[in-house]
Amino acid sequence: MGNLWFFEKVNLFSIFCPHKFKEYKENHQFRNFKKGEFIYFSDDPASSIYLVTEGKVKLLYYTEEGDEVVKSVLARGEVFGELALLGEDTRQDYAQVVTDRTAVCQLTLEQMQQLMKDDVSFSLRIFKLIGLRINKLERKIDSLVFKDVRTRIIEFIREFVLEKGEKNGPEYKVDHHLTHKDIADLIGTTRQTVTTLLNELRNEGKIDFSRRTIHVADINNLI
Repeated sequence: MGNLWFFEKVNLFSIFCPHKFKEYKENHQFRNFKKGEFIYFSDDPASSIYLVTEGKVKLLYYTEEGDEVVKSVLARGEVFGELALLGEDTRQDYAQVVTDRTAVCQLTLEQMQQLMKDDVSFSLRIFKLIGLRINKLERKIDSLVFKDVRTRIIEFIREFVLEKGEKNGPEYKVDHHLTHKDIADLIGTTRQTVTTLLNELRNEGKIDFSRRTIHVADINNLI
């Protein structure tokens, strides 16, 4: 699990947001959104990179039949739109706000490129973020194709708590922002199935959960 997508436990808000840099501070503003609003649409110009500073944002696309497919759900401190740095000209997905009072910090592609040019360490971290995110997407596709739903939800919980949780020996506890519908979208199943499997895992003593926390008693006993 050494190649999990995480950002070295760095608070991206503290190093990425333009108001942290003197040359951008005076002109920088946060963009505020309400639930359901779109930050960008598919085929929009890929000219900015974003950081969630409050609330939740989901990245999604639609199938030819019109079904919504959620790629990821992002919360405070997480970056999106970063493929613009790799030459993406137009967006290949949609960015939609999930919760009211969501705010994002926006950097133009030119501003981001200048920051990366001025700070090699910052540049390396951003490219590591992109590489690990691509790696995570490849694992997700593999999981959807070859693994059953119970295995997918167990692997999702394991990765999520290792990435974001607090460790105490084999025990992990993580505060989360995900609904059962969010988890269902991310692992490719229904909300009802997620609810059923989470209850099964709790009855087996593998996890405990609430609307705001997930607790894994023994990470080695989860699978």
